[in-house]
Amino acid sequence: MQKSAVKNLLNGLAIGITAAIVIFGVYGWCVGWFKDIDSMRTFVGRAGVFGPMAFITIQILQVVLPFIPGGMTLITGVVIFGPVWGFVLNYAGVAIGSAINFVLAKKYGKKLVTHLVEEETYNKYIGKIENSKKFERFFALAILLPFFPDDTLCLIAGLTNMSYQKFAAIILLGKPLTIVAYSIAFVSAGQFLPFLLK
Repeated sequence: MQKSAVKNLLNGLAIGITAAIVIFGVYGWCVGWFKDIDSMRTFVGRAGVFGPMAFITIQILQVVLPFIPGGMTLITGVVIFGPVWGFVLNYAGVAIGSAINFVLAKKYGKKLVTHLVEEETYNKYIGKIENSKKFERFFALAILLPFFPDDTLCLIAGLTNMSYQKFAAIILLGKPLTIVAYSIAFVSAGQFLPFLLK
């Protein structure tokens, strides 16, 4: 499949998923599911185990599919499930999604990565893989700190000779700090949330 066809497929998928989320959100608002935090938690609670499973799936998708904003899903996890379970579910979804990106890049190589990553971003980071040791240090630092394109870097890491064990260690040790930072920031600002939801 040519690159333009893949891009069109991804764009169509993005439009379809976005439309489904908007329709679901509007319907949920109209019937009272999402009018405040308590309503949202009640709605998710009624779903039983499927609520957390659905959320983890969304987190995995936002990592693998680049058009879903990850910051919003991290915040949503804290809002609905609280800081502890929100962290656990966020961490699980992001770690699984990151591993999927790494494995896909390992298996399908540059061809797939260039389909999923914007050319400018790809060109910005691809040169760093020429020195594998330096890239591994850079990758570990990028995963540890916020504001780096982690999902893209997981794909690019898959183009290197980095082992699955080393990748897993970096993700498992580095990701929690970023997710905790998001959770703490949101909980600290939580006193303003009721005003935003009015």
